[in-house]
Amino acid sequence: QVQLVESGGGSVQAGGSLRLPCAASRSPGRLGNMGWFRQAPPKGREVVAVIYTPDSTTNYVDSVKGRFTISRDNAENTVYLQMDNLKAEDTAMHYCAARYGGLWPPPVDGKSYEYWGQGTQVTVSS
Repeated sequence: QVQLVESGGGSVQAGGSLRLPCAASRSPGRLGNMGWFRQAPPKGREVVAVIYTPDSTTNYVDSVKGRFTISRDNAENTVYLQMDNLKAEDTAMHYCAARYGGLWPPPVDGKSYEYWGQGTQVTVSS
């Protein structure tokens, strides 16, 4: 079992920044893929950013490219999502996800991930 705990969410104005840590009970280096997904009802869950941990290959949804960065810190067992130039449409519950067996390129389908955190809310006001 892997426990994932997200934090760092909150309310910001458009153009602001937030950094979301995801603390894992296993080193990200032992987890083949990790990622961030989000859901804003009534929309379904969508991928935000994913990473293949052996070589840090990343993939992003087009709407966040150039604004968000996913990274990992094996020493701290943490994966981060740095979110800059936030927009109102980024408002959603953000979830961290992980899987053991690494897939390359990192999968963007949430069904490929075995473990999920409880989520952290991000609210951006325009």
